Amino acid sequence: MAPYESDHATGTGPDEDPRTGRRKAARYVVPVAVVGVAAATIGLVPALAASGDPDLPKITAQQLVEKIAKSDVQRMSGTVKVSTDLGLPDLGSLQDGMGAGHDGSSADPRTKLTELASGTHTLRVAADGPEKQKVSLLERDAEYSLIHNDKDVWGYDSASNEVFHTTAQHTGEKREHRPSATPDDFAEEALKSVDSTTSVTVDGTARIAGRDAYQLVIKPKQSGSTVRDVTIGVDARTGLPLKFTLTPKSGGAPVLDAGFTKVSFAAPPASTFDFRPPKGAKVTEEKPGKDEHAPDFGGQFAPGDLSGADTIGEGWTTIAKFDTGAKGDKTSQQGGAMGGFLGSLGDQVSGDFGKGTVFSTRLVNALITDDGTVYAGAVTKDALVKAADADK
Repeated sequence: MAPYESDHATGTGPDEDPRTGRRKAARYVVPVAVVGVAAATIGLVPALAASGDPDLPKITAQQLVEKIAKSDVQRMSGTVKVSTDLGLPDLGSLQDGMGAGHDGSSADPRTKLTELASGTHTLRVAADGPEKQKVSLLERDAEYSLIHNDKDVWGYDSASNEVFHTTAQHTGEKREHRPSATPDDFAEEALKSVDSTTSVTVDGTARIAGRDAYQLVIKPKQSGSTVRDVTIGVDARTGLPLKFTLTPKSGGAPVLDAGFTKVSFAAPPASTFDFRPPKGAKVTEEKPGKDEHAPDFGGQFAPGDLSGADTIGEGWTTIAKFDTGAKGDKTSQQGGAMGGFLGSLGDQVSGDFGKGTVFSTRLVNALITDDGTVYAGAVTKDALVKAADADK
């Protein structure tokens, strides 16, 4: 059967720019890669609804991936719950002790939104085309908002009454009309990793944020990966990813669980994107840089995204190799007490490469050898040691 046709609030076709009427390229380049993958990788058997789930038409994994790629929701609003458990300390607590951001402002998004890398957070998001987006991080007794309205980008921290302002810089085809850290940000990065080392199937249907959805499941075929699977809940009508869950092989809670709890595809009120610094607020102005103020949290969970580094292996077991240029025992000899402290945080290992220390999270592991070489990836400790041995 043919994949669904997306229905858009704009009333335009799935690949048509509502501002110009011209057809444009799909949001993702994923289908091009997927089409070239062996049939064994992509599940060709249509999924059926499980008992109690919405009874949706059958769809194959390839059709569902193509549906995600064609999705181009321009207008939306909703609430997203993001839970991250890498086994690291709460970064929000650490930042409270470190103070303000890059430019002396607690409203600097490069510092503020890194809190999403640990703990559980609630976001309110809204978008109205490529020129208007807003994401608000709801905290205990305060709220942080990042607003893009035409050429202006504003960050506002209500706790400190500080404002950060810069000018938007548009860079190519990046999804400027999407708030960062939403399920489709993470889904895009995960789908980039689909290749012959990956199994992609549809595992039934579900109700997410009051919407009928299909469940797309991505699993590494390679045994050395720390990822058990990625599940993407895809809106049956629009193709927009509504939920993203990354589960580690070690079990327990997901490393990352991001999902809409409420969502609407109606145009948000224009006032949603209006902002004026409150009376008495400290305003920090910064000249626009190289797209520095559009945090994209999806990339940090993409096992295959290791551009710029020397790599070993392929697919989900790709390992990045860095040479720090420092020789000697980095964890116990050099650096005195600090070196010993760092060494105590990791596991001491040895092999044909010599000796080193493995530092672990629930997703990413890193081996630092005594000669200053670093091997890192979403792979097991044994896979790192094996790679280091083979590299010598």
